Amino acid sequence: MLKQVIYAVAISSAAISAGSAAIAADEYNVSSGLTAASAPLALHGVDTVAFITTGNRIQGAARYTAVHDGVAYYFTSQENLDAFNANPARFIPQNGGFCTFGVSVGKKFDGNPRWADVRDGKLYVFLSEAIFDAYLKDPEGTIAKAETQWRAIRSTAATDL
Repeated sequence: MLKQVIYAVAISSAAISAGSAAIAADEYNVSSGLTAASAPLALHGVDTVAFITTGNRIQGAARYTAVHDGVAYYFTSQENLDAFNANPARFIPQNGGFCTFGVSVGKKFDGNPRWADVRDGKLYVFLSEAIFDAYLKDPEGTIAKAETQWRAIRSTAATDL
């Protein structure tokens, strides 16, 4: 009997976890698995407030976690966590954190903060150095195309594109 109860709890927990991660994965680029806050992690754990305000790619800490729209964000300090909580829309990566160049052509590829650009106070991330270099040839055009495409693909699973 105990074995059946444990099995049922494990299946239920997996289904709940998979369901919440699947919802976020449709509109946000997140790491697989869940954080201690029971939400998938955005931006590879990089502090988005520090990135946008100082240009530094600093790894955040689980101690300073905010969950917004079912996605966890890590920060380096209480100050950055508070800034995010005061205005999440200002700090969330554009295009759900997916590669901006990929989104501009209707695809959802991983957005890696190693290759990123902050323009007009907005954070754009890219899949790789080669993709980032292609973006730099026409950043405004790529961003404009991504904004249009994002409206069409935002709620479409990456695997369906």
